[in-house]
Amino acid sequence: MVILIIGGSASGKSEFAERICTLTGGQVAYIATMQPFGKDAQYRIARHLKLREGKGFLTVEQYTDIAKLRNALRNRAQTLLIECMSNLCANEMFAPEGVGADAGEWIAEGIETLSRYYQNIVIVTNEVFSDGAQYDSETMRYLEQLGKLNRLLAKRADGVVEVFYGIPQILKDETGWLKEVIQ
Repeated sequence: MVILIIGGSASGKSEFAERICTLTGGQVAYIATMQPFGKDAQYRIARHLKLREGKGFLTVEQYTDIAKLRNALRNRAQTLLIECMSNLCANEMFAPEGVGADAGEWIAEGIETLSRYYQNIVIVTNEVFSDGAQYDSETMRYLEQLGKLNRLLAKRADGVVEVFYGIPQILKDETGWLKEVIQ
């Protein structure tokens, strides 16, 4: 089962994704995609570590090429929590080891590969293009790739949930499982 969790900054999407993972049963591997560049990133990483404290999640850092995990955790985790697509997309587009301009399709294919190896994949992503702001061309290319990635993931996912102010709204639930557990 693949579940996509969408939300704005500080919407509660991370906490919701973690809760969903604990309900799937079995060991959860948290796939961290944020590189610890700068104080803001280090603060956010520390905050997320604290949120996961005591939940028994195995933490793995994977900044690019998400499909590399296809065999790495198979005997140690049934569920992958991948957080977050905005970081992974930026890493793939701008890091020297990244794939470059076709990041959206590359990441979606990688997650499709992972879905054949793991029982559950819960994906966290940021909502884009709702602020109405104008950005420079490089930022727009990034936002377009992230938007494309979000569309591809939503289309392929079994479930899609958008979190507003900590309140989950089911947008897609092909298995009926989300409706069961979110009540």
